[in-house]
Amino acid sequence: MKKILLLSDTHSYIDDTIIKYTKLADEVWHAGDVGDLTVTDTIKKLKPLRAVYGNIDGSKARSEFPLHNRFTIEGIPVWITHIGGYPGRYNPKIRAEITKNPPKLFISGHSHILKVMPDKKLGLLHMNPGAAGKHGFHKVRTMLRFEVDNGIIKNLEVIEIKR
Repeated sequence: MKKILLLSDTHSYIDDTIIKYTKLADEVWHAGDVGDLTVTDTIKKLKPLRAVYGNIDGSKARSEFPLHNRFTIEGIPVWITHIGGYPGRYNPKIRAEITKNPPKLFISGHSHILKVMPDKKLGLLHMNPGAAGKHGFHKVRTMLRFEVDNGIIKNLEVIEIKR
């Protein structure tokens, strides 16, 4: 069993709340728009990190993180990308691949809108943790945490943080 902290769209911002929840996780996953790599460097000093780069990320982030991160953890195939869309509205650049080879858990960021929804057609769960940073239109900063355990995603929790 692994405890996961999922965040996105930090836009160079990290604070004590993100650090507190990082310390409680076994791994941290970042779905892009990291901004300054101080964010990911801080997280990596505390816990293992899996991340992708987003559309605002520069060459340093793009050389350190992939556009797509596909892996299996606790028997769960996972795909993290920044601009992926969501069930019924997947990004055209990934639509064919996700239809042909769907993960069990599909994670994207970009919209700054927290969203967790199943795709019954593809048999996957989509998660977008919203935005953990302060840059953007969102009124509440959000992250997700959950557990992955022997093929099961469980104990999903939304973390809301005041701006």
